[in-house]
Amino acid sequence: MTELRQELLEIPSAGFGPENPLPDLGGHGDLHRVRNADELPAGMRRGIGFGHLPSILPCLFQDGYDRDRRPVQLPVLVLENEHLTATVLPTLGGRLHSLVQRSTGRELLHRNSVLQPGNLALRNAWLAGGVEWNLGSTGHWTGTCEPVHAATLDGPDQTPVLRLWEWERTRNLVSQLDLWLPEHSDLLHVAVRVTNPSEQPAPAYWWSNVAVPQTPQTRVLAPADQAWRYGYTERLELVDVPSGDGGGDLTRPMDHRRAVDYFFELPAEDLPDTAARTLERPFVAAVEPDGSGLLQASTRRLRGRKLFVWGEGRGGRRWQEWLTPVGTGHGYAEIQAGLARTQMEHLQLPARTAWSWLEVYGAAALDPAEATAEWPAARRGMAAHLDRRLPEEEMERRAAQLAALADAPPSRPLHTASGWGALELRRTGSSVGAGTPFTLQDAHTREAAWLPLLEGRLPDTDPLTPPDGTLVHWGDLLEDAEGGWLIRYHRGVARWWRGDVEGAEASWRESLQQQPTPWAWRNLAVAAGRRGDTAGLVEGYRQALSLLPALRPLAVEALQSLVEAGAADVARDLLEQLPRELRDDDRVRLVEVRIRLATGEPAQAERLLDAGIAPVDLREGSVRLADLWQAVQQALGSDRPVPAAYDFSMTGD
Repeated sequence: MTELRQELLEIPSAGFGPENPLPDLGGHGDLHRVRNADELPAGMRRGIGFGHLPSILPCLFQDGYDRDRRPVQLPVLVLENEHLTATVLPTLGGRLHSLVQRSTGRELLHRNSVLQPGNLALRNAWLAGGVEWNLGSTGHWTGTCEPVHAATLDGPDQTPVLRLWEWERTRNLVSQLDLWLPEHSDLLHVAVRVTNPSEQPAPAYWWSNVAVPQTPQTRVLAPADQAWRYGYTERLELVDVPSGDGGGDLTRPMDHRRAVDYFFELPAEDLPDTAARTLERPFVAAVEPDGSGLLQASTRRLRGRKLFVWGEGRGGRRWQEWLTPVGTGHGYAEIQAGLARTQMEHLQLPARTAWSWLEVYGAAALDPAEATAEWPAARRGMAAHLDRRLPEEEMERRAAQLAALADAPPSRPLHTASGWGALELRRTGSSVGAGTPFTLQDAHTREAAWLPLLEGRLPDTDPLTPPDGTLVHWGDLLEDAEGGWLIRYHRGVARWWRGDVEGAEASWRESLQQQPTPWAWRNLAVAAGRRGDTAGLVEGYRQALSLLPALRPLAVEALQSLVEAGAADVARDLLEQLPRELRDDDRVRLVEVRIRLATGEPAQAERLLDAGIAPVDLREGSVRLADLWQAVQQALGSDRPVPAAYDFSMTGD
């Protein structure tokens, strides 16, 4: 019989640290821009031009993590039958951490042996490994390092179903997953529902991100003969599968030197609700020559399929070691499944509407002759294997069974997450049904602090205590509410978010008249920098740091912004005023290298780099560390090559 149990997992984990209290005013770069959209099919072009997320507000960045790993015990939820053991992390986005085939003891996923955040998600912190469920916008979702609600209920065959749900705050959508291991099934069933409870349509984005172990013989199979190639050069190009555009075999992850995305082109018919349905059964699999590996398949609404590789160049290997420092071996690749053709697109989810589909995960068992056959025979062989394993009619029947349970109330809670959904539902008066209950509990003090705003007021707090991320969707309430410095601060952030720059600055200045705070001064510094007002930028950061000199995110942002604005001398003065423990932080030391270089001290900059700096939150796609090394060498008249520890290039250059 299938069993669902609660356990503790001991695993080495970096410290995650506090959230960054500085609101996202739109300064983060987008790694996934597409410059050739006008060359693409009309439907893809519409999706790329729709739903861009200008800011992660009301969320805050999660960049307080370190690389000092120590053993921690995490709650896990284990769903198991005689064929599979599935382990879920409810404190980390509901990630499927492990999927073990019990008959062989083989781990089907790339199971990371540590928890080490890196700067790859919308909110910065992201973890490699397992299966990640991404809802919201292009990128790794805002809830990837946040808890989700979890509970159990009886499945269609009276075996337990594990339900996971949470509120996605940037889009105000609800994610719901029902994980089910039917009796005697060797496939984990994951029924997904995305709900828009609003009276307005919303951009919709979903990608299930599956990390799989790779070897030199690994091959990825999908029902496609073409793929959209994205090589991080801001272009999407249609290439043949498997030959690609270089004559090699794009389906073999370890044959690539550079990081690259391949979005398999699964032909589909459009549906009236702007989703699509594939013409063939959608699947993606990573297999070895003996036919073993991992198979992921779904009902036809989940159209997209993707292969991502870091590449076997020095930078790609460095990323793998950075994110999976222990037991990397040959590393991992990602096979993914999504609603749209590519991850650069968003679809429109109509008001008061839910989309649902069923995904299955299990061990591949392809005939070795088919696993090693030419592409047409290999992909047809996997399709036939899927049909034998789970006929489409049976899959649709099980999808309907789980859909019928979607609004059934959970019978026993297993884990409680945030109260943001309950707060938002209280504001709008909307409902999402009994299947995903959202409540405000005593533990939700952060969320409850916003309740007075529903009554037209927001009391001030300690001016040196970081304000929460502004509820930017509450703009009308913020405009009308009474209060002091805090309401004017949040009003300014909400105005900025909706494009009223002048109104935002006016509100922040009113906040300062009520009470000087580092938060309003910082926001005014950002605004000044955007319009090229270096004097205003300097004043804002000077004032902010004078009030709160020991806040690392503020210090790092201020020093970086001053150097970029040509005020490196001011940055050096402020650097020397920072507390010693802050100056020793690797993030601050990395900015110091830039300051020393900009102020004519390249020898000091080189000494800092030679001493070793861990680029703790280096952004995915960034080569600024290697560029900085080379700039220092150029200033010294040297040609020392970039050390391997500083090479994170995703382009192989």
